[in-house]
Amino acid sequence: MRLVAWTPDDLSRRMDDVLLVFGEAMSYQADALAVRRGYITTHLRRPQFRAVAGLSLQGHLLGFAYGYHSAPGQWWHDVVSTVLSDTQRGQWMSDCFEVVELHVRPSAQGHGLGEAQLRALLSMTRARTTLLSTPEADEQASRAWRLYRRTGFSDVCRHLMFPGDPRPFAILGNTLPIPAAPSPRLA
Repeated sequence: MRLVAWTPDDLSRRMDDVLLVFGEAMSYQADALAVRRGYITTHLRRPQFRAVAGLSLQGHLLGFAYGYHSAPGQWWHDVVSTVLSDTQRGQWMSDCFEVVELHVRPSAQGHGLGEAQLRALLSMTRARTTLLSTPEADEQASRAWRLYRRTGFSDVCRHLMFPGDPRPFAILGNTLPIPAAPSPRLA
């Protein structure tokens, strides 16, 4: 497996693969993925767009992550900012890199690819903070939640209901840069 930085054009060229991984990772149906295609295409033009891809040695997409600088006028930014206090908005959203998507194909999960993608993505920004949203879940059972906690993300807002989605979400935040991964212990 190898990680590569992607430009907006790189992601656009591999959009079908991105949507396939997205659908497998999130158990989304084709109609939901068609809507995501439009969102992602819009996101490619956002300020400070950054992306990474996890590829097999044969070039198959195993996972991807992307984000950009969060700013007023962006749907997610505006929804989240309405539920935060003035202090929280100043702390978290004044210079924030939003992790928009982070997905790993189920068959490739459990091998460190998600963490490698997250760390690589966040190393590509100079923002002061980072935020992401993730569906509420059992933190011990969810690989995503374990990853976010392991990399230092803390609760900013819990049980947020985004318009158009019946699931509650957590908003998690971290200051940047995130600490380096711990070195493995030698026996």
